[in-house]
Amino acid sequence: MTPSYSIVVPTIGRPQLAALLDSVRVACAGGPPPLDVVVVDDRPFPAEGANPPLDLGPDPVSGVRVLRTGGRGPAAARNTGWRSGRTEWVAFLDDDVVVPERWAATLEQDLATAAPDVAGVQGRIVVPLPGHRPPTDLERNTAGLETAAWATADMAYRRAALEAVSGFDERFPRAYREDADLALRVREAGWDLVRGVRFVEHPVRPAEGLTSVRAQAGNADDALLRTLHGRDWRRRTGAGQGRLPWHAATVAAGLTLLGGCVAAALPGTRDPRAARTTAALAGSAWAALTARFAAQRLRPGPRPGDDGFGQELRRMVLTSALIPFAAVAHRVRGAWRWRRGLDGRVPAWPPPVRAVLFDRDGTLVRDVPYNGDPDAVEPMPGARRVLDGLRAGGMRVGVVSNQSAIGRGLLTSAQVDAVDERVRRLLGPFDTWQRCPHRPEEDCTCRKPEPGLVLRGAAAVGVLPAECVVVGDIGSDVGAAVAAGARGVLVPTEVTRREELSAAPVVAATLDEVVMLL
Repeated sequence: MTPSYSIVVPTIGRPQLAALLDSVRVACAGGPPPLDVVVVDDRPFPAEGANPPLDLGPDPVSGVRVLRTGGRGPAAARNTGWRSGRTEWVAFLDDDVVVPERWAATLEQDLATAAPDVAGVQGRIVVPLPGHRPPTDLERNTAGLETAAWATADMAYRRAALEAVSGFDERFPRAYREDADLALRVREAGWDLVRGVRFVEHPVRPAEGLTSVRAQAGNADDALLRTLHGRDWRRRTGAGQGRLPWHAATVAAGLTLLGGCVAAALPGTRDPRAARTTAALAGSAWAALTARFAAQRLRPGPRPGDDGFGQELRRMVLTSALIPFAAVAHRVRGAWRWRRGLDGRVPAWPPPVRAVLFDRDGTLVRDVPYNGDPDAVEPMPGARRVLDGLRAGGMRVGVVSNQSAIGRGLLTSAQVDAVDERVRRLLGPFDTWQRCPHRPEEDCTCRKPEPGLVLRGAAAVGVLPAECVVVGDIGSDVGAAVAAGARGVLVPTEVTRREELSAAPVVAATLDEVVMLL
């Protein structure tokens, strides 16, 4: 039997997305189609209005779904994608790759031949490089994906393995390290990872001149990897040695040069001559290290007379001077953020639950459609007891509630405020109370199952979305939890549909049972 699979594509709206979806459509016509194609729009939510619609192409693969996550990074986007489905396998693709015509057929072969202990099967990545000249620094860096281990540009994971390790660690906000961390945790859990026969093409996308400098932000993620997995994480992930020691030496020389110049210029310096000598020596060391770094990057690249050589030369000289300082600064920032706590470790993924966000109607109080009467508020059985127990245990509690009656003109904000105040008097204080007043057709980012209410609630109480549990009685409550990266629990009532019940990742019969699951 062909294993069932879905495709998940996180995107920040790159124009290459349409080409990918078109190639997937062609590939699926010649092989077993996916049961689901999920495009996860990870563009940040704008302060006002909405992001322009994604360009899915004139004829994208049929059945594509689009979910929004609000710009929380590729790890969070991939989690939202795989948690929204139920297939046995999940094939992750980057939004800037193109799959060949036989990709679906070879994916079927990779999945069908995977042993039961195989958690993931990686596809080969082919980076087309120019044939008329040596590749630029950017092109060589992109070509490094061809030998990268477990890169999610084309990586299929078994759902059971993702569930066993709770998916990608969303504390990695950028690409290239969240996949290495996942591979390490999957292997530590006893699973195997293998390479398949399929492949994708990853063109070199256009980039600005300082792209390589901005990419040094990934050094902060390296600090987290070292904290979580030890000093030998590079060897275990095949990431290579790295240049951080050389960058640190370059920065030390540069700072010594600056300090010597300042000391020599100050009128109170006891020995300005010694300060000038120190600055000269440090300056020579900084210049030599910077020149060495620039030469290493220029040597395999275009030669004089090749097209673009002058631009590449200028870019390499400038960025070679800036990269060491950016790399060290980001590494120090990451080391400070992920410094070990009093217990000597950073919490493993997923972090412990610190907040519980409840739907209001049908979960905390009886559902009275479009209720504007405080006297009609009736708590659900055990609601006050459960909330008091959570508060006593130090858990933050909040409400995330759709109230479209305001947008529909059926109730005023004052009427809903009065009902909310009655709930607080009956059930006690809440640490956050988030409300969406919009009509469904307004396409807002806060109406559940969109993640906005959950993201705002988590931010209001100072926790990560992954440290929250969302409790509700219908599928949109669980959907909002999935989109926000929180954990969702369904407590069904008479209005809960059968398909919502079967799709929910966790179901509790009562609010008391929810507490037992935390």
